[in-house]
Amino acid sequence: MKLHNSTADIFVPDGKPVAEALQRITHLGIGAHQDDLEFMAYHGILACHQSETQWFGGVTCTDGAGSSRTGPYAKYSDAQMMQVRRREQNAAAVVGRYGAMIQLDYPSRAVKSPTETALRDDLKQILTAAHPEIVYTHNPADKHDTHIGVVIATLHALRELPRAERPKKVVGCEVWRDLDWLPDADKVLLDVSAHENLAAALNGIFDSQIAGGKRYDLATMGRRRANATYFESHGSDTVTQLWFAMDLTPLVVDETRDIVEYVTGYIDKFKTDVTQKLSKRLGR
Repeated sequence: MKLHNSTADIFVPDGKPVAEALQRITHLGIGAHQDDLEFMAYHGILACHQSETQWFGGVTCTDGAGSSRTGPYAKYSDAQMMQVRRREQNAAAVVGRYGAMIQLDYPSRAVKSPTETALRDDLKQILTAAHPEIVYTHNPADKHDTHIGVVIATLHALRELPRAERPKKVVGCEVWRDLDWLPDADKVLLDVSAHENLAAALNGIFDSQIAGGKRYDLATMGRRRANATYFESHGSDTVTQLWFAMDLTPLVVDETRDIVEYVTGYIDKFKTDVTQKLSKRLGR
């Protein structure tokens, strides 16, 4: 596998040869930044953590140069921050027992570009080598432009695979915009209740962000608990932590389907639901 950036890194925690490590991947997370995988794709990490037949693989697309930094990291240069964030992500791969961790080292501007194709091509190589059953990535209604760049590149890469090699399931997970607004019937519910200690350990590895001014660790666990409690208003909680995702599989099964129309179709459903509820109470 020849990735575009010479600084890209493939880390295999258990030391297997890269080709062998990638071939065993069943659950693949493709995220924009270091720590995105641990927040949004914990469902896949959890499914594979104690398994000998299922393996989680991670792909982080950006280099970490634009990270928030205060406190002990306030004077770090972009180059220093990139090194720290790469080490943190690989440490998470060890703790999470990932089958492989790939860091593609793109600057955010390249990921956000609508014309550059290098990221798409790298992801296509990885997907071909790994042939995962399920892919976790960002949702296309996220508010972070870099996240949108990653999900679009991921969808394009998946659509270029032969149909028989495409994953069975592709989900777009909440991070910078939650998916509580999705109609309940359309939410992909990811139960992430188990092994809270593992989740806390993974979230806490990213000290450069926590000590650097962003308590993503607390926010992530809070959202998971809030999702579980507020999902159902008339019944007792059956799970303690939930993460929401959007089903992107139809966009991969049918490469002619318009991405914008697909996503805004969910938004239209949300608008209809709000309109109907308000109109009913107003007697309209």
